[in-house]
Amino acid sequence: MDTRQTWLKAMTDITRPVLLNMAEGTLQQAMPLRGGDLAGKERCTYLEALGRTICGIAPWLELSGLSGEEKAMQEEFRLLARKAILRAVDPKDPAALNFSRDHQPIVDAAFLAEGILRAPEELWNRFSPSERQMICAAMEQTRTRKPYPSNWLLFSAMIEALMHHAGCFWDPMRVDYALRQMEQWYLGDGVYSDGASYAWDYYNSFVIHPMLVDISNEFAGISPDWDEMMPAFRYRASGYAAHLERMILPDGKYPVIGRSSAYRLGVFHALAQCALLDMLPDQIRPASVRRAMTAALRNMMQYPILDGEGWLQIGISGHQPGIGEGYISTGSLYLISFFFLPLGLAPDHRFWADPEEPFTQEKIWGGMDVDADHAI
Repeated sequence: MDTRQTWLKAMTDITRPVLLNMAEGTLQQAMPLRGGDLAGKERCTYLEALGRTICGIAPWLELSGLSGEEKAMQEEFRLLARKAILRAVDPKDPAALNFSRDHQPIVDAAFLAEGILRAPEELWNRFSPSERQMICAAMEQTRTRKPYPSNWLLFSAMIEALMHHAGCFWDPMRVDYALRQMEQWYLGDGVYSDGASYAWDYYNSFVIHPMLVDISNEFAGISPDWDEMMPAFRYRASGYAAHLERMILPDGKYPVIGRSSAYRLGVFHALAQCALLDMLPDQIRPASVRRAMTAALRNMMQYPILDGEGWLQIGISGHQPGIGEGYISTGSLYLISFFFLPLGLAPDHRFWADPEEPFTQEKIWGGMDVDADHAI
């Protein structure tokens, strides 16, 4: 199996149960509800699964020019994704998901919004005006609650980004506050504090860098103040991607550090996005990033991360429920889908087509000479 096929198989194995069941209206019956603290999780976990899945696979759904088996698979997933989204936002559908209660839906409405913005042709333009209005109405429901003073500010801003794209009423204050506050929380060397105090975790990759880039891209040209911030957002994201590439060891393992570790390969979201958007820093080439990420993927998929029915289990190398914090449930785990963003690049793109190159830790531990690492 070649490298792209390895990625495709992993992505479809992980995400198919979510999309298929949501499209058929059976997600709430089929997906097992797991987690340490399950109180109220049944109101949120299903939107978590759908929003995160869509956010990760959207660039691949949007990719044109595929052929053969991959094209057929893509067409299947495009249809499933559109059906799943419509069922989620249709208040008359028994399978509709919760956007209006609890705080957690702010998060996953934002991931769904980011996914739609990553595939505007397939996941927006192909909907009818009335269907688009249902999506906007679902997003509007999240405005009844305040985001926490942390990376959650970006979730509200991302929802407003979709509302802007849709031509609906959008709130510039929610965007402005998020962008300016994140700027206040920048610490240096590509790292933001997630709120007033810093914690060593991967939230710079899970949320902060990717959303800053996608939000600022959507609002390019709207405000001179925001436009002035965009080059710094992109430069810092690129620098942080270099840090992430160095996290991958020669055997494909990586340091498991900080909260939300059960998101597994989602820790590489920012690296995946920089590869997708041709934003990788000069010191790492696409072929070496492909090799590093493939090593991480192959290492992860050797473990029983899926249960017997194909659903993700809480843990890293299998079922390790102690790794999941109280806010983690089955749906949360689908943030792993963000790893697969580079599948939105065509098979002949240099990320996929260039000859193999060793990645940084392979070079170092293989005795090769490498340039010293430097802060940005």
